[in-house]
Amino acid sequence: MPSVSSTARLEARISKDLHALLKRAAEIQGRTMTDFVVTAVAEAAQQAIEQAEVIRLSQADSQRFAEALLSPPPASPALERAFERHRQMVAPE
Repeated sequence: MPSVSSTARLEARISKDLHALLKRAAEIQGRTMTDFVVTAVAEAAQQAIEQAEVIRLSQADSQRFAEALLSPPPASPALERAFERHRQMVAPE
């Protein structure tokens, strides 16, 4: 459990119906309402962040990948040397 000095307070006004729902769910899981809410909020936040990052990175990476396939950059001298070493190791003449 985090120490008091490393925590922050969060307050929210919710309807009585939502409060009752959260309380019931916490009781079913044998947890305090605070633990239930904090865990649920943390999971939802992590999921939202992961979804946003995956979509953003996926779109950017897809664009770069398509551009590289359509217009590949020329091989550098170091890459050419690496290809040659690989050819010699894999299929010696």
